[in-house]
Amino acid sequence: MPKEDHAAQTGRTGDELGRDLSTAVVMFHEAVGAHLGVSAGDQRALTFISRDGAMSAGELAERTGLTPGAVTGMIDRLARAGLVHRAHDPNDRRRVLVTATGHRPDVFGDLATAMNALNSRYDEQEMRAIADYLTRMVDILREQTRRLTARR
Repeated sequence: MPKEDHAAQTGRTGDELGRDLSTAVVMFHEAVGAHLGVSAGDQRALTFISRDGAMSAGELAERTGLTPGAVTGMIDRLARAGLVHRAHDPNDRRRVLVTATGHRPDVFGDLATAMNALNSRYDEQEMRAIADYLTRMVDILREQTRRLTARR
């Protein structure tokens, strides 16, 4: 059991905590995006490219759940900020791949330290439950993003 039940102490419900978490995550990524000179969404797309390697705009659209047109604008902004570059696929010169330049300031170091301290408060079984919950939440959010994007 966690050393303290912060949610119970504040009297917030699951719905309220979900809204608070969503707002905190969005505002954090807005701040990171502003620091990098791009939007929060652009900055999150950069995370996919940095983590998973070179990919086409279509692959990035699939991962983000956004339209190819929206992703093209993202890539343009990331390229202007010097965070990605486009290059022809060496195996198929008709295909263009987007690659991170590696010029990404470490804006997550303090967050990683704080999150590691938080994670240490939970035992292995609790961490599995938290991971399960978060994985399912991500799946729901991705599906809702796809649904909203398809409505446009």
